[in-house]
Parts: sequence; structure tokens; C-alpha cells
Amino acid sequence: MTNKVPDRASDAMMRRMPAYYRQLRDLEALGFIDLSSKDLARRMNLTDSQIRHDFNAFGGFGRRGRGYNVALLRRSIGDILDINRPHDVIIIGAGNIGRALAQYKGFPDSGFRLKAIFDSNPELVGKKISGVKVFNISSLSKYLAKSPTDIAIICTPGDKAQALVEPLAAGGIKGIWNFAAMDITAPPQVIVSNVHLTDSLMMLTFRMHEKEVLEENKSWVSSDVESKP
Repeated sequence: MTNKVPDRASDAMMRRMPAYYRQLRDLEALGFIDLSSKDLARRMNLTDSQIRHDFNAFGGFGRRGRGYNVALLRRSIGDILDINRPHDVIIIGAGNIGRALAQYKGFPDSGFRLKAIFDSNPELVGKKISGVKVFNISSLSKYLAKSPTDIAIICTPGDKAQALVEPLAAGGIKGIWNFAAMDITAPPQVIVSNVHLTDSLMMLTFRMHEKEVLEENKSWVSSDVESKP
């Protein structure tokens, strides 16, 4: 297992690691054995120097003259991301977002095992979503005491989210993926990722606007040059 976590592993670098993993998993499924940094860069719209820089931060993984072994590299990146072992997950909140996440087929492929869903709606308690039982939220602490769980996904209204942190931390939860509309904080032993779905849309509209401005400026410069005697 790769235990090295380099000091120079930037957030941008770590955001690329899941993309590397997905690409290598797909290539392995297609029967690829070896792959050069140039080939991987072409498939991912990156530069080969960028890929080598990222991998060298964790020790390299490449073989001189042969590039990377696809299966070995995929497993190595899986070790870095700690997804080569299963992680048990619960979802709190069986509304639209909670249901959508419960039905997402990509979680099992990456080692995330959804074990239980919790909600306060009596009409949902006892039912199953994608084969996973919905429990009453009042039984959360009792469940965690009997069933050690790694990750909790919060999909409740924003004003309900922070109150969940204390029982989750007390129950041994190590990470919280928070989809509530309000950011939460947690004790140091619990890692929190606050997710805002509109952030990606905002970045998309920024890139769209940026492209429009660049094209307008380019057109203006071209017209100005043509108008000069």
C-alpha cells in the first residue's frame, strides 16, 4: 500500500487523482497492459509533463522504456485515495438528493458500500431505496454503536445539518460528505467535505463568459488591424 503523502500534493493535484483512477480503471477493463505518460495525457487532455509531475510526487510508478503498467498504477492510485478497501456509508435524508445518491451505481464500483439510510419521515421509515433500508433518524446513535461506519452523507435541509455532527462524531464516523445548503464544522477527528452543487455551474458560466470575452476581444483586435491603412 502507498503510505506516502507528499507535502507538495496540492489540492489541484489531488483533484486529478480520481480522474486518473477512473481512466485507468476503464483502460484496464478494455485490456490495456502498458501506457505511456504521453498516451495518458492525450486521453485526459493534460500534458505528459503534468502527469509525470503528479506521479513523481508519490514515487513515480513508471518503468524506464515501458511507461506505466495500467493495473499496477490503478492499484497504486487506489492506495493513495484509500479506495482499495471498502468503506461503509450511510445517508441521512431520503429526499431527492438522498434518493439520487442511494441509487448511484458508481459507489460500489469504487468500494463505497451503502449500508443504511436515515430519515424522519414516518412514511419512508421501513421502506427500501435501491435495496437499502430506511431507518428512523432517532435510531442513528444506536445503529452506529452496533455497526461501525466510515462515512456519513448528509442530505437534510440546511438548518438540520450541524445538529447531526455531534452524534455522528460520537458514533465513530470519520468523514462527512455534506450536501445540505449550509456548511458544517466538525471535531478535528472528522473530515468534512461541504458540497455546493451550484459551484460547478458557477464555474461553468464563468468559463462560458470568459470564452465570450476572449472571442470578442479577438474580434475587436482583428477589426482594428484591418481598419488601419
